[in-house]
Amino acid sequence: MTAEAQAGRVQRVPFVDLVAQQQEVSSDVVPEVVRALDTGAFIGGPHVTAFEDEYAEFVGVRACIGVANGTDALELALRSVGVGPGGEVILPANTFVATAEAVVRAGARPVLVDVDPETLLIDTDKVGRAVGPRTQAIVPVHLFGQTAPVEALVPLAAHRGLALVEDAAQAQGARHYGRSAGALGHIAATSFYPGKNLGAAGDAGAVTTNDPLLADMVRLLAAHGSAVKYVHEIVGFNSRLDAIQAIVLRAKLRRLAEWNARRRVAARLYEELLEGIPGVRIPHSRPGNEDVWHLYVIRAEDRERVQSALAGAGIGTGIHYPTPVHLTEAFSYLDYHPGDFPVAEDASAQILSLPMFPHITPEQQQLVAEVVRRC
Repeated sequence: MTAEAQAGRVQRVPFVDLVAQQQEVSSDVVPEVVRALDTGAFIGGPHVTAFEDEYAEFVGVRACIGVANGTDALELALRSVGVGPGGEVILPANTFVATAEAVVRAGARPVLVDVDPETLLIDTDKVGRAVGPRTQAIVPVHLFGQTAPVEALVPLAAHRGLALVEDAAQAQGARHYGRSAGALGHIAATSFYPGKNLGAAGDAGAVTTNDPLLADMVRLLAAHGSAVKYVHEIVGFNSRLDAIQAIVLRAKLRRLAEWNARRRVAARLYEELLEGIPGVRIPHSRPGNEDVWHLYVIRAEDRERVQSALAGAGIGTGIHYPTPVHLTEAFSYLDYHPGDFPVAEDASAQILSLPMFPHITPEQQQLVAEVVRRC
């Protein structure tokens, strides 16, 4: 098959369709972007302030601080609660590497724990055993659009005087018993990378919290440690949400609840289509969760065969994530070894993310399911 033919086949069911999103918001976005370009309002300004207010209301928190990207957001959240040199932060082994990077950038040491075999979210029993005298914070990661069991960690954090810092990069709009991801701990970080449920037209992120003192600290850290121009109270760095991204995010935020609802419909259809296929394990929600299905992750005993068949049928897939944090070269210095986190390691050999986006059609999902069933 020629490269051109293969490229054509790939477009039958893309892994994610950002073009459809942009087409839906274009009439709202383009005039405002042109106005911003004409006026030179690039940094800060009314669109950034409005987005921060609107996203805070969406999450149900008192404050939202827009920043440059999700990794910065998590580092700023960690620094604001006092994480720093000599400290340790507990996080799951099954997460994107940025979670651990943010801990290191804040000056602390990541302490990894295994995940629950059903949900692949942080195993709260393991967290209790990992807490030590240097522990400063716990980072429950809301993975794949599902909220982590933060409620089980609240008593532990309160008893040991630890900060709960949510990594909510994959969970914009997800809820647990009516409370939003991003409002379940002391402070939270999220990412607006284009492929997220709420995605910008480039890199962007935010920190959310109900604590005004933490919000002030995040703003200070993100602006070179300066609340007043050229008056630098502490050493900070530069992490700003720009006006162009705020314009895009405001337009998409107005549609996010509907888009998340479409994702839930698509997840239910996948469940119907894929239930009972030998060698395939489908995801299920935790009790009390209203998930937003950032990713639809199955586990396939013969993943390479399934992924290859899907690619051959022109269907895009992903693997989130192929290597647990402790087995990456960058974090070999933590001195973990294969077998230390068996659930995360076993899952990493089987997980396969199927196409999932608000504009996916039932026909596209049926094609995906037919190929998986044939395997």
